[in-house]
Amino acid sequence: MATRDKNIWILIVFILAGIVVGGLLGELASGVDFLWWLGYGESFGLTEPVVLDLSIITLTIGIQIKINIASILGMAIALFIYRKT
Repeated sequence: MATRDKNIWILIVFILAGIVVGGLLGELASGVDFLWWLGYGESFGLTEPVVLDLSIITLTIGIQIKINIASILGMAIALFIYRKT
């Protein structure tokens, strides 16, 4: 069972790496004329962070996720590589 849990964590790491690398490549490719479509995407999340002031401690919470075509392709490639290993 430990092997199965390890495989799930490796899968999660592969997918996250694919999303991050693909997103970075998409942002870089958006400046190139014939690769602009790789940078096409959408961002969602909190545009303004939520601030919780408890007078002893102040918590600022915010998250925004930007997904583009290259990050989706990176995730698909990561899944393909994971299946082959």
